[in-house]
Formats: sequence, structure tokens, C-alpha cells
Amino acid sequence: MNTITVAGGNLFQIAASQLADATQWLRIAQLNGLSDPMLNGVTTLLIPAPDPSAGGGIAAQ
Repeated sequence: MNTITVAGGNLFQIAASQLADATQWLRIAQLNGLSDPMLNGVTTLLIPAPDPSAGGGIAAQ
């Protein structure tokens, strides 16, 4: 697990740069208790370890 601090942006871009898969944005959101992929202001995020088998970016219903 890694920690990063960002100023704005969105979880799609962060997942693409940190996990090499933008569809894994939901893993970052869940780990940080977020529901909106758009970030405002300075935010510190926990980044999960890369998991090539994860993805989809669709929340369980």
C-alpha cells in the first residue's frame, strides 16, 4: 500500500498512473471511503497494491 497527496484531479487518472488501469479507480475510492471520483482541494489517498485481476470500475449493487 502506498500513500499519495494530490491537489484536485480524479480517481480515474490516479488509478491509471498508480495502478496502470483506470478502471481500478473504485478500489482507491473504497479504500479511502469516497463515493465521488472527482477530487477537490488537497487530498491524501491510500493507494492499494496493484492487482491485475481487479478492475471493471463498477460498484457492487
